[in-house]
Amino acid sequence: MNVLACSTQVKGHSRVRARSTAGAEPGASDRVPEELSPKRIRRRLLQLALVGVVIAVVVLVGPGLGDLRRQIAHAEPGWLVAGVALEVLAALFYVLIFHAVFCPRMLWRLSYQIGMSELAANSVLSLSGTGGLALGAWALRRGGMSTEQIGRKTVAFFFLTSLANVSAVIVLAALYAVGVLHNDRNAPLTYGAGAAALAATVIVLALAALLRRESAAAHTGTGRLGAAARFARRSLAYGVRDGLLLLRQGSVGVVLGAVGTMACDLALLGVCFRAFGHALPIPVLALGYLIGQLGGNIPVPGGIGGLDAGLIGAFALYHQPLAVTTAAVLVYHAISLWVPGLLGSLAFVQLRNTLQREREPAAMCSPLAAPIEAVAVPAGAGEGGQRS
Repeated sequence: MNVLACSTQVKGHSRVRARSTAGAEPGASDRVPEELSPKRIRRRLLQLALVGVVIAVVVLVGPGLGDLRRQIAHAEPGWLVAGVALEVLAALFYVLIFHAVFCPRMLWRLSYQIGMSELAANSVLSLSGTGGLALGAWALRRGGMSTEQIGRKTVAFFFLTSLANVSAVIVLAALYAVGVLHNDRNAPLTYGAGAAALAATVIVLALAALLRRESAAAHTGTGRLGAAARFARRSLAYGVRDGLLLLRQGSVGVVLGAVGTMACDLALLGVCFRAFGHALPIPVLALGYLIGQLGGNIPVPGGIGGLDAGLIGAFALYHQPLAVTTAAVLVYHAISLWVPGLLGSLAFVQLRNTLQREREPAAMCSPLAAPIEAVAVPAGAGEGGQRS
């Protein structure tokens, strides 16, 4: 599960805050983090463009790729247009779960700007998602959310979005096991993935519970390393709990956002196969997609190479034709990379303008700073219920 990496990733939030606040003059927190500097973004864009050119040249003139070129040349445009629409919808579902997890009272305009900007940062800067995390931390700190809340809610966000994918693998493996689904193309892979997904879920839940019990008595030393270790420990321990609390509360935004993001992205891959005249059985499409997504965890910008290899390899193990699979995966990745990248870049410009115009941090802080537990407190019941 992606949440297993959160204890490392959320440390980026504390580094962002330290750069913004430690010994800084007034207004220093307004500065964009170094990870999001125009120089770094331009360098990443150039790298992505060069990689795209290299891939295009290899596909166009590379030996032994005649079948792939013929597949791409005969793609049906209507399916590709549908794929673009599905990716836009997936991005909107991402904004929905971002809004539901980080603060249901946040203005939708601000939720859209931050959520879409994170998607763009992950496309352009992503090293296992730290580009989007740094951007989200900067925007939320500017809005008044504490670093502790950012860490906890980031873990909750990763836990919930990962849980949608992991649960789908477990359910599909169980349906094959009890005979509801038939003709498994690779039973060892299906059952192995299902068992690994179940084990990962149990480990994460047990680890979070253990960290919560030990957090009060834990002594991780002093200094910056000790503070970072305490921050990671508390973020993982209480972030998973916050995610479970949101599920128990039946948050519509959380459920729709997590499932919708996954379903639309999965449907995008399905229509890319259809664009090349190949319709996959839904269980095979889902399992190949969910298992192949593990390749996107390789720390390269935009998952280029890692995600493609993971998806192509997974579908090859489920005995799908290589040329069609390669064409579908390349087009899928191009759409899933550049659509949120372009939309998110525009949203990032809007976000910077919004934060520059906002001169009442307390007004923005109030809806951002409420902990998740406060959602369940009735109005008027204690201090938490009196917040506006």
